[in-house]
Amino acid sequence: QVQLVESGGGLVQAGDSLRLSCAASGRPFNRYTVGWFRRAPGKEREFAAAISTSGGSTSYADSVKGRFTISRGNAKNTVYLQMNSLKPEDTAVYYCAAGYGSTRSPETEYDYWGQGTQVTVSS
Repeated sequence: QVQLVESGGGLVQAGDSLRLSCAASGRPFNRYTVGWFRRAPGKEREFAAAISTSGGSTSYADSVKGRFTISRGNAKNTVYLQMNSLKPEDTAVYYCAAGYGSTRSPETEYDYWGQGTQVTVSS
């Protein structure tokens, strides 16, 4: 098993940047594909970004492409989501998840989830 803890959320203004962190404990994190998902108020949880075990392959939702960057930390037990040019519609609880699928796998193929971190973007 792997335990995931997200951090880095907060309240920012439109156009600002934030970096979310997903810290893992338990099994080696680089055995898993890691994804970031988000749930906006009143909406279903949706995919934002994912990174492969090696870090060599990434996927992004169209809504965040060009603004968000997912990466693995040098310590290999952390995955980051750098979020630039934030918009009010990026307001959501952000979750990281780990699984054995690909970067294009649906959320049902992720086995482990963190508790989420709130990101609020004011206009």
